[in-house]
Amino acid sequence: MSDVADTSRPTAAALAQFLEVHLDDLGLLERALTHRSWAFENGAVEPNERLEFLGDAVLGLVVADEIFHAHPEEQEGRLAKVRAAAVKADSLAMIARELDLGAYIKLGRGEISSGGHDKDSILADGLEAVIGAVYLDQGFATAYDLVQRLFGEMLGELAERGAALDYKTSLQELAAARFGGLPRYEVSERGPDHRKTFTASALVDARPLGTGEGRSKKQAEQRAARQAYLALQHEPADGDERPADQAPAGPPAGEAVG
Repeated sequence: MSDVADTSRPTAAALAQFLEVHLDDLGLLERALTHRSWAFENGAVEPNERLEFLGDAVLGLVVADEIFHAHPEEQEGRLAKVRAAAVKADSLAMIARELDLGAYIKLGRGEISSGGHDKDSILADGLEAVIGAVYLDQGFATAYDLVQRLFGEMLGELAERGAALDYKTSLQELAAARFGGLPRYEVSERGPDHRKTFTASALVDARPLGTGEGRSKKQAEQRAARQAYLALQHEPADGDERPADQAPAGPPAGEAVG
């Protein structure tokens, strides 16, 4: 069975050139771009799952090495949180979208019709498989360089977030401490099934403090939570001193105090 959608799909060679990586065996990269749905429909084709497994391990090691050396004063618990935030599916999918990786991945007809080229799970798995292919073909040093280029900016940004590596969790903790309750999210969606856009509003103490958009409900809520978390951080908590321009006015001139 032939893949009718394959005629317009960019080639593995084009992806290697875009990633600025030389591969001796482009067949490995082609396999990394082969989703199991396409393999099932076309028969006797190996999907990218084994390369994904390998790439996941390479990615985890490179990220751990990077943050270990970049932050010598950080404790193990903090480093583990940064690593987990960097390698979670949402983060991988975001980088994959920046590469337009979905356009390169071979999908079965069912996945194509359901918007598989933009699904977080497929994009994340595909990126890991690409890393695995580069490692197998060119070795660890080349794979390390690729991960460093793709993830360097994200790792720097994550390290600067402080406690807020997961904004939904951080907002929940802050709201509970300040108001004794949990945030609530209102989510709307628009667009066709294969390309929906979600908009979320984060409400804390019945107040809308943040909004966010994303390709998934989870992504939209995370972005709304980020905005709400930052807004709450700039609000004085009960018992805090008010800024000078918000302090109660003193007695009229010439009037005694007390």
